Amino acid sequence: MVERRLLRNFDIGLVLLMLAIITYGLLIIYSASRGSGLEVTMVRKQLMWAVAGCIAFAVAASIDHKSYPRITNWIYGINLFLLASVFIVGVERKGSQRWIGVGNLVIQPSEFAKIAIIITLAVFLVKHKDKINEFGTFVLSFVHVAVPMLLIFKQPDLGTSLVLTSIWFGMTFIAGANWKHLAIFVLGVVIIGAIGLNVGVLEDYQKARLTSFINPKSDPRGSGYHIVQSRIAIGSGQVTGKGWLHGTQSQLGFIPENHTDFIFTVAAEELGFVGAAPLILMYFLLLWKGLTIMAETEDEIGRLIAAGIVCMFTFHIFVNIGMTLGIMPVTGVPLPLFSYGGSSLLANMMALGILVGIGMRRHKINF
Repeated sequence: MVERRLLRNFDIGLVLLMLAIITYGLLIIYSASRGSGLEVTMVRKQLMWAVAGCIAFAVAASIDHKSYPRITNWIYGINLFLLASVFIVGVERKGSQRWIGVGNLVIQPSEFAKIAIIITLAVFLVKHKDKINEFGTFVLSFVHVAVPMLLIFKQPDLGTSLVLTSIWFGMTFIAGANWKHLAIFVLGVVIIGAIGLNVGVLEDYQKARLTSFINPKSDPRGSGYHIVQSRIAIGSGQVTGKGWLHGTQSQLGFIPENHTDFIFTVAAEELGFVGAAPLILMYFLLLWKGLTIMAETEDEIGRLIAAGIVCMFTFHIFVNIGMTLGIMPVTGVPLPLFSYGGSSLLANMMALGILVGIGMRRHKINF
């Protein structure tokens, strides 16, 4: 149970934003899947996950984040166990083995790995806060994230691996890491990325996506198809759009994965700028509220967890919308709370529950 005094800091505005984005997403999911015969089923499943997410949100908000240091080893260990289990009992879809099935229930452990890393990394950084400027501590913090990140990368899931990297970078920056160490890391990523393109670290389709990002018209019917068609759809939506359920690119099947990775394209084509702008505004307000909670939280663990959650949402939103516009490479990152996907929705709602819980306890109690 949450104490009554804490409810005074309960951010109802953040909750309403979350529910508004989910509701908007249900309408677009229905439109995106229309004609497949599964539109009602998909909306029903997403709604069921949203109900489960509300429960997860409430439970997460009720937990005092100051208790996480006592269970951080369990969280980290269970996270690694689930990620490793994917390679043994995982379900394969479209060439990737990222899911674990229990009867009719299928979950994606990498979605929940983001939350586990945010919590455990926050505890690690607070524990080593006196040595955060030392290069050895900086490296250890990355190793903490690198182990689960490599397991996710091998699934293969480049997008989620990049999400974890952005979470680590943002949290270590907020924790006070030496900017020179961060600069060295960025330089190292650029060098390793360049090498990876030539020595077979990346899958062929991942290389093709990066190439098409630079010049999508070089292979408009292959690796550049997603970006070209997405740009056409968004541009054709203009100011007011073609009308809900009347998007030609989306309804005629020109947009692949239009209910997940490219769902923003459907909203922009059918509802135009009038429909896309409010969605972006809601995300902006969501991030602003997260930043406000982070800035006002007086204890380090809560502040860093809030920072990690904000980094996670920022990366997802910027990269997903960016790739539909052709200004970011296609990485398979879903749009939070909006794209179809039970594990993603549940994990995002749980993360926001943790954020609201931190907001309720942001002020230290002085006796």
